[in-house]
Amino acid sequence: MSETRRKLTTIFCADVQDYTRLMGADEEGTLASLKRCREAMGRLIESHGGRVINTWGDGLIADFPSVVEAVRAAVDTQNELAGFNARRPADGRMLFRIGINLGDVIVEGDDIYGDGVNIAARLQASAAAGGIVISSTVYDQVRNKVAVGFEFLGPLMVKNVDEGVPSYAVKIGDARDETPPAERSGPAQPQPQPAVMAAAISEARPAPRGSRLYGVLAVIAAVLICINLLSWQGIFWARFPVLALAVVAALAWNRDQTLFNRKITSLAIVALGIAGINLFTWTGQFWAMWPILGIAAVMGVRWSMRR
Repeated sequence: MSETRRKLTTIFCADVQDYTRLMGADEEGTLASLKRCREAMGRLIESHGGRVINTWGDGLIADFPSVVEAVRAAVDTQNELAGFNARRPADGRMLFRIGINLGDVIVEGDDIYGDGVNIAARLQASAAAGGIVISSTVYDQVRNKVAVGFEFLGPLMVKNVDEGVPSYAVKIGDARDETPPAERSGPAQPQPQPAVMAAAISEARPAPRGSRLYGVLAVIAAVLICINLLSWQGIFWARFPVLALAVVAALAWNRDQTLFNRKITSLAIVALGIAGINLFTWTGQFWAMWPILGIAAVMGVRWSMRR
């Protein structure tokens, strides 16, 4: 039996954008191009001290002992493949997406497993065609050591990982004309921290889809209240649909927030919704305390397990 152990390593995942479409259009030509691109990628990975672990379909996974060399290998790969694709028609280009993560993995023989690998695969899936996305653990190690730009993308949700994984897109185009940070003239500028970058980007970008949802829900709630008032018969029935809309808005906010544990926060929102129903149907008894107590017990168990 092969020995099982753990190690900290840099995981490099890559696959081809629209591979199924390319295969449908030209199987033999696509396979030939894939082989050529993989050979180039494997050569660059090895030249940067990495090791190709596995290939499947159009995918590839490798690991590196050096985080910096992993990012350099990815940049060199995309630059070389850009030259290859420049000579091909637009609908026949083989564009790879690359994701890189630094994490603890399980090693079995020549293969690696675990959340560190899953995060790298999720980063790769979120990358643009011909692009690179890295985790914050990688960014922290390479931000002053590789002559590329970075764009903070926000938290990336990964299966089996409760909190979002902060991610960055590597701006390869900026690297071709940019002088390495160590060689720039003038006083060194302080590097903005991820939280500061996130705030600055959120201010510069248009409002996210969640903001539009809140606006729609607010308009619906206002319309229901107006209908209730204009057709007043002594009963404020709009309080129940408005409460339901408030719960929906809170759950939508919880889906995108990264300050608190989402599962625990969703239980708290449900508890508040039950308390609201109890108050709106008040008959002198606070029956909501029992379901709220059950929810609080579940929240306590989850919190203690996280500890």
